[in-house]
Amino acid sequence: MYCSKCGAQLAEDSAFCGFCGTPTGRTTTAAAPAPLSPSPSYPRPAIASPYADPAGLAASRGFNYAGFWLRFVAHLIDSLIITGAALLVFVPLIFLTGLTANFEAMAHNHGQPNPAVIGAFIAMILVFASVAVVAQWLYFAYTESGEKQATWGKQAMGVYVTDLLGNPLTFGRASGRFFAKIVSGMIPLGIGYIMAGFTERKQALHDMIASCLVLRR
Repeated sequence: MYCSKCGAQLAEDSAFCGFCGTPTGRTTTAAAPAPLSPSPSYPRPAIASPYADPAGLAASRGFNYAGFWLRFVAHLIDSLIITGAALLVFVPLIFLTGLTANFEAMAHNHGQPNPAVIGAFIAMILVFASVAVVAQWLYFAYTESGEKQATWGKQAMGVYVTDLLGNPLTFGRASGRFFAKIVSGMIPLGIGYIMAGFTERKQALHDMIASCLVLRR
């Protein structure tokens, strides 16, 4: 077959001239496109919804909370431990620094105050108070963020400290709980501490501030 316009030789089934583009008058049946195979259906990943319980209330409802009296006795034990350690450290220091000798000298000098001795005594009290606060902070924060999650007093009473989801505390959160006790102590009549006896999750005020729970083993 030849093109009617340019005379070029064409294939028998050509619909157009390959050289000049003139239609040959023949029609060709275009191959029907193959049906698209349906794409395999994969399960869509679940879209993580925002955490709907930031206070951990639903997760902690089944926990075995430590009541007020268990915590109170544990606090007494810890207080005895800290007081005993303080006496073992501070009493020898008082004698070694000569404060008792200076006060005896004042007594023999008709009680006339010595400004230097008074200043040294006040400075020593401030130093002792600062060391006592740091020691208590390290004691509570280190033991409550450690393997046992409890101070020695709490261990004796079978209780331990967690976050709101029951996880162990970090040292930072345990430190925050310790210093939050300052706020609890500022509430008159000890209400900040007594709250552990009537709140839903037996939390004292400092537990709420630091987002902590005290649980029974």
